[in-house]
Amino acid sequence: MIALDPVAPVWLIVVLAAALAAFCGWCLATSSDARARLAWAVRIVAVLLLVSVAVRPMIPADPASRSTSAGGLEVYIAVDTTSSMAAEDWGDAGADPDAAQRLAGVKADIAAIADRLRGASFSLVTFDGDAVQRVPLTSDASALVSAAEVLTQEITAYSQGSSVDEPVELLTEIIGGAADQDPGQQRVLFYLGDGEQTAATQPGSFEALAPLISGGAVLGYGTPEGGRMREFGGYVDPNAPTAYIQDYSDGDPVDAVSRIDDARLEAIAAQLGVGYLHRDAGSGIDALLAPLEPGTSTVTDGVRGERTELYWIPAIALGLFALYEVLALGGLLVEARGAGGRTPRRRDRDLDPDRDRSAP
Repeated sequence: MIALDPVAPVWLIVVLAAALAAFCGWCLATSSDARARLAWAVRIVAVLLLVSVAVRPMIPADPASRSTSAGGLEVYIAVDTTSSMAAEDWGDAGADPDAAQRLAGVKADIAAIADRLRGASFSLVTFDGDAVQRVPLTSDASALVSAAEVLTQEITAYSQGSSVDEPVELLTEIIGGAADQDPGQQRVLFYLGDGEQTAATQPGSFEALAPLISGGAVLGYGTPEGGRMREFGGYVDPNAPTAYIQDYSDGDPVDAVSRIDDARLEAIAAQLGVGYLHRDAGSGIDALLAPLEPGTSTVTDGVRGERTELYWIPAIALGLFALYEVLALGGLLVEARGAGGRTPRRRDRDLDPDRDRSAP
């Protein structure tokens, strides 16, 4: 299976490639010389090669190389990091607006899970436009807490609508792979999100995960009244004021508001066969975690395969084309210099009135 790891946003690559291809196509259509038309046609192919390099095709690493756990309890945590999780309806913001974000509640709950279930092994998955395993299975609870502390919402400019079922495929792959290696191991899943579905499509079901786990919970963050969300550009600058995300659906821009969808979160919990808990800053999750026995896990690191990069294949062809262009340009320069060196001598001979024109 071939996947892509583009060096820039796909939309930007497409726009630049389309502009270059359009220019080459216009030159091809307006050229009358056969050699020039061929050259511009080849340049269109070069643009396609450049796109192939920019999207970085590759074959992902073998998922069978992931870590495995023996004994104890395996705890899988899936966290929604879409822009809505930055909504400021968690507790009292006070002097720190970040403390009012839903993600602040998520971080506190992950710290509580790591502390109460110390001795278990943990894995952290986040999802927005894509699902990513941030922490492979590990018995180091501090690694989980450290990863959670630096969680941020997705970059606002890259937000294209969110779907609550985004992590299902990755979680099925991760937990299913672990279950194949040790069917008797106890595994639980915690889903942390607000249930907001902004993608145009209906979300899929979580039922495929139910046979793979023996417990867990769905934790919901937010309020029915909702909260505003600040924009995020990819880095945190505490000294720079941040604007709120705008809603243009009614024409004039207004601050966008995100509201929790308890019904959707309850549906996810039912599909997983676990309980649902609406979270707020005034309560904890100790009662939820009390029945779980972490035990002592021993995690064995798998032999991690490396992904196979494929971009070098079109890069070779692109390099050969670039070499041809350089040689062709060099030939034109030599030809122009030669023509420039002969012309003055012919002109001087023709303009000399005393020269015998019969002489060679």
